[in-house]
Amino acid sequence: MTRPARLAVGVVSAGRVGSVLGAALTRAGHAVTAVSAVSDASVHRAERLLPDAEILPPDEVARRADLVLLALPDDVLEPMTAGLAGAGALRPGQIVVHTSGAHGVGVLRAASDAGALPLALHPVMTFTGRAEDPDRLTTASVGVTATSGDDAAWHVGEALTVEMGAEPVRVPEAARPIYHAALAHGANHLATVVADCVELLADAGVDHPDRVVAPLLSASLDNSLRHGGRALTGPVARGDTGTVTSHLRVLAEQAPDVEPTYAALARRTVARAKLAGLLGDDAAAELETLLDNRS
Repeated sequence: MTRPARLAVGVVSAGRVGSVLGAALTRAGHAVTAVSAVSDASVHRAERLLPDAEILPPDEVARRADLVLLALPDDVLEPMTAGLAGAGALRPGQIVVHTSGAHGVGVLRAASDAGALPLALHPVMTFTGRAEDPDRLTTASVGVTATSGDDAAWHVGEALTVEMGAEPVRVPEAARPIYHAALAHGANHLATVVADCVELLADAGVDHPDRVVAPLLSASLDNSLRHGGRALTGPVARGDTGTVTSHLRVLAEQAPDVEPTYAALARRTVARAKLAGLLGDDAAAELETLLDNRS
């Protein structure tokens, strides 16, 4: 496959995602010519991952770029795009990409009106700001959204993703909200549940609780991805109402902020266990009554 023409890339701004994608585009042969960075952390990140880029205001970054990469918070995207267009920083022939999972290309309407090609490229990965982040992108998928019916735009988004070493996955505009909700539910809430687990063990006096649970949680995640609901284990999947009752009682006494989350997830686990054929109707009904009527 012949390499696409080298693009001048402008990154707005040098957060964790923008810096990583900028570094990945650099490795693919493009040139990050300018980047916006305000905080000390962003400046240091730009210097480390995008050393050849000049730090400039957002409008100057966009003016110099063939590909404008908007790595911004969700609520800032639309006003920033409108501001760049209003300042004359966007033009026909540019590619304007945002990295938000929550939005499709509708939020880039001002860029479209200026004649630019709008794309949404959302890496399905969490970044930490450390040196290994660009390599983590090569194990990730990227949710690609382009204007419906514009096959050329879809192909550009997919080609950029492949160049960065990731796997493109098409996400239609209308599916972006549920797509993002699903990812947030899985990744963000998983982090919360794990933190609760480790904290409860630490409060109980268990040494090195992170090391204690790491093999268990890793195996549970792997089994769930491989086998779905059939991977469920534990008292809910066994229909062990007595143990669940004990869990609810001790959590209400010692971790009242965690108990409602446990109960809500147990209720969902009952439904999953029934669907997987692990839990009979009578046992499920008994657990549902317990969880719905707990004091």
